[in-house]
Amino acid sequence: MQATERFFTVDDDFRSAFSRDRDRIIHSGSFRKLEYKTQVFLNHEGDFFRTRLTHSIEVSQIARSIANNLGLQEALAESIALAHDLGHTPFGHIGGDTLDECLKKDGFKNGFEHNFQSFRVVSSLEKRYRAFDGLNLTFATLEGILKHSYPYKKAFLPKVIDEKFNLSTHPSIEAMVVDRADEIAYISHDIDDGINSGIITFDDLKGSELVSLILKKVHDEGIDKQNDEMFRYRFSSHLINHLVYSLLDYSKDKVDNRAVLSAVIDADKEIPIGFDKELETQIKILKKILFKKLYQSKEITRKMYAGKQAIKGLYNALMEDPNMLPNYYKELLRGRKKHRVVADYIASMSDRYAIKLYNELYGRI
Repeated sequence: MQATERFFTVDDDFRSAFSRDRDRIIHSGSFRKLEYKTQVFLNHEGDFFRTRLTHSIEVSQIARSIANNLGLQEALAESIALAHDLGHTPFGHIGGDTLDECLKKDGFKNGFEHNFQSFRVVSSLEKRYRAFDGLNLTFATLEGILKHSYPYKKAFLPKVIDEKFNLSTHPSIEAMVVDRADEIAYISHDIDDGINSGIITFDDLKGSELVSLILKKVHDEGIDKQNDEMFRYRFSSHLINHLVYSLLDYSKDKVDNRAVLSAVIDADKEIPIGFDKELETQIKILKKILFKKLYQSKEITRKMYAGKQAIKGLYNALMEDPNMLPNYYKELLRGRKKHRVVADYIASMSDRYAIKLYNELYGRI
């Protein structure tokens, strides 16, 4: 029997609009590249450290749970979460900071900003349709990727974006959920990875009331060996649960989910998603400890310095000879400035490809 070809339209798609967003993001090339982009530890340093991909999946899981419990659009939260880091460069935040420096040094005042880059990836740089650029995502997903939780007033943004997304207002509540889920995920898994690497210990974190509280919960289970994988797993589990349940307790009476997507929260209004003041303070103290003990450790700093040199070297080489760009990016040069095209190409690279290309051009780092 000969199969009959059928063309599906939106009207007979079994998925919701936000579910389509999620699927389009997951099947994009930019999403797959997150597997080899640094979260804190360079990807090639070990198979068990988080990457941008595993981080995005963890954020998505936490955001979905929160959205579900608050009666929000779970698929919208999932879509924003999966796409929120698509604009990150190789080598973590130092890569983005370095690209920003390179662009501004060359007089390109807009520089580089990873939130806006994530928005550009899904709205412009990914090419999946003949008639237009981008992934054809819904307004709410695009707005959440662009704004995260707060108004996104940036002087460099084109006027048409401000007019369309009203950058003086907060995004959807689902976007706010993703922003806090991101925070919960990276705090918990950076502690796990940091201890697993041997750079920090739980003793280094005892200046945090929050950590002391969670350690007590683990000890109450009868687990005492802090260097064991089981201890780290139980710590992460208790920390995530504590933060998620605290967020739900604080937020549940503040969320009006009768018209979430149509509601506009002005910039001067308090956002309904968060923690009580005491826990907010505890989280800030823990972040400061992690910044000093982990992110600024000599081990991490040295690796990030090497990544910084790679980004600078690639930028200078490609600016000098854009013929080294792949054909897709060469085509973009016809309608876009060279600085931006070179930055887009570098930002799209995985860590290992950036290192490979740098070594090819300059010798090993």
